[in-house]
Amino acid sequence: MRNPYEVLGVAATASSAEIQSAYRKLAKKLHPDLNPGDKAAEDRFKEVAAAYDLLGDADKRKRFDAGEIDASGAEKPPQQHYYRDYAAGNHGNPYADASGYADFMDEDDPFAEMLRRSHHARANRRGQDLHYRLAVDFVDSITGATKRLTLPDGSTIDVTIPPGLVDGQTLRLKGKGAPGTGKGGPGDALIEVEVRPDRRFTREGDDITIEVPISLTEAVLGGEIRVPTATGEVSMRVPKGANTGTKLRLRGKGAPRRGGGHGDQFVRLRVMLPPEPDPELEAFVAGWKGKDYDPREGRTS
Repeated sequence: MRNPYEVLGVAATASSAEIQSAYRKLAKKLHPDLNPGDKAAEDRFKEVAAAYDLLGDADKRKRFDAGEIDASGAEKPPQQHYYRDYAAGNHGNPYADASGYADFMDEDDPFAEMLRRSHHARANRRGQDLHYRLAVDFVDSITGATKRLTLPDGSTIDVTIPPGLVDGQTLRLKGKGAPGTGKGGPGDALIEVEVRPDRRFTREGDDITIEVPISLTEAVLGGEIRVPTATGEVSMRVPKGANTGTKLRLRGKGAPRRGGGHGDQFVRLRVMLPPEPDPELEAFVAGWKGKDYDPREGRTS
């Protein structure tokens, strides 16, 4: 541990006022409330606070100067054999109590109040939030589900997937994070959900689209077909003369909406000929009066 005079940047002959002034200047610069998320500044602030905890106390400073305690505030044993009898003494933890801030406690200024609040907050600090990732199937993201997440320590938690969840959405499980200190409660578990793609479905907002193949017969004559949805197959009527690209609507078969109700599912048709050549079909088309119809007529490139 560094010499506390060096930490505060003062000489060993510095007065109490000079030591307090040096600490106050450094604390204002490094205080965690003024440097959120800066770990280096926080560690430096702890070092400065520990140094002031020792030098700001006249008795501790006198004993340090006399070589009776070290920079951490621990007793220096007269003999190595007895070290463990002394090592369990006061280690000068700047957050163990508010004594390190005693000189400021009666000052009526915002920074003194900040130090008081900081001490209280650190003694009763809420636990950290813990971050996880969870992959779910597309259908489960639409209908909702309960998934079990295995944590790094081997324990598990059950995660409720709400209906209509979108890829990248973060779920918060209150109280499932790291434990706090003192009266501070535990943090939360923040679970970022990844929705696995489904080769059948695509989602745009609250609507879902699926492409369904139909036969030439169904395209020409129409008919009933079975269509997959996130909640299971349903029957759908294909109109006569349907083409590849024809889009049909299944109302209410999309994702749940936040304000209530559901989006729609759109079914895009794709006409498929038989996989093997069919001589009978070829003969029919060859003699068909409409064979000269040109679907590209009137189109520009």
